[in-house]
Amino acid sequence: MRIGYKLFAEGYGPREIVEQAVRAERAGFDFVEVSDHFHPWLFSHGHSGFVWSMLAAIAERTERVEIATGVTCPFLRIHPAIIAQAAATTALLSQDRFTLGVGAGERLNEHVVGRGWPSVTARHEMLREAIDIMRLLWSGGYHSYKGEHLVLEDARVFDLPEHPPRVVVAAGGEEAARLAAESGDGLFATEPSSALTSTYRELGGDGPRYGEVPLAWAADEDAALESAHELFRFGLTGWKVQAELPNPVNFEAATALVSREAMADVFGYGPDPQRHLKVVRQFADAGFDHLALINAGPDPEGFFRFFETELAEPIRNLS
Repeated sequence: MRIGYKLFAEGYGPREIVEQAVRAERAGFDFVEVSDHFHPWLFSHGHSGFVWSMLAAIAERTERVEIATGVTCPFLRIHPAIIAQAAATTALLSQDRFTLGVGAGERLNEHVVGRGWPSVTARHEMLREAIDIMRLLWSGGYHSYKGEHLVLEDARVFDLPEHPPRVVVAAGGEEAARLAAESGDGLFATEPSSALTSTYRELGGDGPRYGEVPLAWAADEDAALESAHELFRFGLTGWKVQAELPNPVNFEAATALVSREAMADVFGYGPDPQRHLKVVRQFADAGFDHLALINAGPDPEGFFRFFETELAEPIRNLS
């Protein structure tokens, strides 16, 4: 079992995100991952730094820990040729410690360039074409491409790593799991769904399976649950909502009635390691082998110490 730490770039400024990545490496995490967003989910988050700048800084400040996007949409806000170049450069800076997590995106981040918001079917088609374009460019030389949705004209990425970045595809349903199996090198998900991992494997997927595990540490249960509600209540809306709302104000409205009790049903929270491990086991039992731990608690340093002393060994012993 490989264990990662979710860098919550919507809740902390870019310099703090880099410092947390350094601390995660020191705590013994195998990887860190960070979302590629233009907007935060909620106004109260207050941050949303440019992921590629943060990844470059993390690559230079760390030595061992792997880094990943969790995830980037490589076809609307940014063309896949630019993502291919950014991913190749990040792989070089990190000395092949980089994994490119990709997905079909959220309106929250992608509508800002005024290109509209395609249907989920069209976005999956665009994602498949984007992966094809990136792999072409990572193969070296000049390439052109004309797909149903995306075009590449006479382009070449000059600085390439020895091995192309691994592409892990986010899935919230069967069609995306199929895309991950057919076009990706791994699967990424945010819920402990054995249906997703089973579909991925049945369709030929044999790569790593990343899952984001919702936790919130604090020495006091009420403080942990309150922080989880403040920071991550948007996560309970589900992907059919998360993918469609355009701005933080809409998520503020959509989450107005999410209760702390609802958060308690999903999160491991408070000081009891067994409560956290119960949620972790749901992902392990569902077939995930790369677990990215979210800390929605108010004290990142406290969570790192909690991980070192209470969580690391039990999680590594899961299978």
